[in-house]
Amino acid sequence: MSLSPILRSLPSKSLIPSLPLANLLLRSLSTSPAPNQNPSPTLPHITKTKTQTPLQKQFDTWTQHLKPGFTPSDVDRALKSQPDPDLALDIFRWTSHHRSYRHTSLTYLTIIKILVAARRYRHAETLIEEVIAGACDPTLPLYNSIVRFCCGRKLLFSRAFDVYNKMLRSENCKPTLETYTLLFNSLLRRFSKLNVCYVYLHSVRSLTKQMKASGVIPDIFVLNMIIKAYSKCLEVDEAIRVFREMGLYGCEPNGYSYGYIAQGLCEKGRVKQGFGFYREMRSKGFVPSSSTFVIVICTLALDRRSEDAIEVMFDMLGNSRSPDHLTYKTVLEGLCREGRADEAFDLLDECRKKDVSLGDKMYKTLLNDLHYISRE
Repeated sequence: MSLSPILRSLPSKSLIPSLPLANLLLRSLSTSPAPNQNPSPTLPHITKTKTQTPLQKQFDTWTQHLKPGFTPSDVDRALKSQPDPDLALDIFRWTSHHRSYRHTSLTYLTIIKILVAARRYRHAETLIEEVIAGACDPTLPLYNSIVRFCCGRKLLFSRAFDVYNKMLRSENCKPTLETYTLLFNSLLRRFSKLNVCYVYLHSVRSLTKQMKASGVIPDIFVLNMIIKAYSKCLEVDEAIRVFREMGLYGCEPNGYSYGYIAQGLCEKGRVKQGFGFYREMRSKGFVPSSSTFVIVICTLALDRRSEDAIEVMFDMLGNSRSPDHLTYKTVLEGLCREGRADEAFDLLDECRKKDVSLGDKMYKTLLNDLHYISRE
């Protein structure tokens, strides 16, 4: 490109003192592309298509199945048909954002069951809080399901009773036998030590009174749990009272009923009465649990009733139950205290023949204990 026409077009006065300006113009024009020069080819614009993950594709597929105007029954079917719990929760949340749709107790119950079964406990707790806050109308299956979940979670134990009290105040969701069974069972799991038992015994009493006042008829399982609670706290008279009232509810005592009473009486120190319940239980063909056998045997031996203790111990062995080391030691020491050391050695040998679980190590330990006690 020629520079002279441009310079000629400039005033003459500005040409002489403006040599630097001419240099700048020259530099700028030299960098400009020539008119006949082909411009550098521009790359075509590539639109990036967002690839969907398999989960997103599944989500889109399921949401497309829900036609406009879908109902809670449609959502319930979609949730139950979804094998992935996380996608089921996404569908549940997605449908809740539709203006003309509102989740019901049916869909809440379904999604909570799905999340609990998949161990998505945090999400389940969030949905449970929504239900308690009034996100849907309450129903018995939904509330009982929430009570069951809360009873199974240690940190939500008190929340289960919050739901129970909410049921008591409701008109159409009064607690049922299932509700009381869940709550009693949850309370009994906390009866570990005697001082702890007394803390929860008040709740057992209150729950029993409310169950009777509401007209709910307990079954044998609930009655046995009440008897167990009283027996654990050594409130054996209360336990016997419930035991005698079983017939009023159309229930017959079973082996657990007798076993809890026998254990409570023996631990209370009323060994004779406890042994009487044991005999009555055996006369009806009920087989005690290992813990009942052990408690009855040990308390009889400590009460210097060695013959009865040996009788119960052989009964235990005859029912394929094995006494532990402490039970054997208590019975054998009881015989030694009565001056019957020789009988204690013979009894140990006889027990070794009948009890396959009485190994060499336990046998030698018990034998050494007998030798030590007999020398005293």
